[in-house]
Amino acid sequence: MSAPVLKQAPLREHTRILGVGAYRPDVIVTNEDVCQWIDSSDEWIRQRTGIVTRHRAAEDVSVIDMAEGAAREALAKAGIEPAQLGAVIVSTVTHPYATPSAAASLADRLGATPAPAFDISAACAGYCYGIAQGDALVRSGAADYVLVVGAEKLSDVIDNTERTISFLLGDGAGAVVIGPSATPGIGPSVWGSDGSKWDAIGMTHSLIDVRELALAANKSGAPGSGQAEAAEAAIWPTLRQDGQTVFRWAVWEMAKVAQQALDAAGIAADDLVAFIPHQANMRIIDEMVKKLKLPETVKVARDIAEAGNTSAASIPLATHRLLQENPELSGGLALQIGFGAGLVFGAQVVVLP
Repeated sequence: MSAPVLKQAPLREHTRILGVGAYRPDVIVTNEDVCQWIDSSDEWIRQRTGIVTRHRAAEDVSVIDMAEGAAREALAKAGIEPAQLGAVIVSTVTHPYATPSAAASLADRLGATPAPAFDISAACAGYCYGIAQGDALVRSGAADYVLVVGAEKLSDVIDNTERTISFLLGDGAGAVVIGPSATPGIGPSVWGSDGSKWDAIGMTHSLIDVRELALAANKSGAPGSGQAEAAEAAIWPTLRQDGQTVFRWAVWEMAKVAQQALDAAGIAADDLVAFIPHQANMRIIDEMVKKLKLPETVKVARDIAEAGNTSAASIPLATHRLLQENPELSGGLALQIGFGAGLVFGAQVVVLP
């Protein structure tokens, strides 16, 4: 007796981004503010990074709050109701809980339950990873529409006096809705990792370190002395990086990945209307533009000047600003590439919504 043939979801050939949304916190931190904490100057920070300001979320604003704000705008622009979502994906490294996921809470707030929901931990490449998965879910027939969000509250994991990365970082969220399309709207994803450089960007301590040192302090101190709490505060994990290693890797290797994404999509630099790289550093962006030989007609996203580096939120935030300032780019081709801690990377050519 032959086994019954399993039914399969109907496949779709093409997908596209239907709408983009953003959430930018109200608190603006200037370079002058930063220089209260580190020995630097507005001129040095601008020359080395291109950053003038960065947004920081208030203490009572969470990653999920920001994700919700961006998601609601993306859904409204896409003309999609939350109940139509077949999946909710949140890319973040700053949700304060290992479990449950930020995505599950976001889906509930939006009214997208019972859509599957999960988080991606891929740092500054997280949004591009989310696009790759959202694209695959829609084309496979597993979902009609997918919400992809990049949301970060990096101010929770920085030491303002730390010089390698703290002055670069900002908070915010960006979101898009992916759905079916009659024509190709998301090119093949070129994504990967290089774990040999795992330690180039990371945390000063692990949570195990925090627990063990706090326990040791508690044992050595008088009952009720608060030494355990003081120890936890003193060694709370914060971000740091080997700036030179990251800069060289981004400039030399990521330009190659960006070119691979162009090749995979079957287009040339001249076909683009926009280039939207991860907003890590203005000098990295400028070097990538040179190596890709982008013509002057291509608009280059430079959201970093006002928003700083927002990790997984950086590309959708930059896309949102680019379309606000240049609505005529809608419908054109944009090359997007994310790269960061891991080290991880991802890139696609997309049709702008």
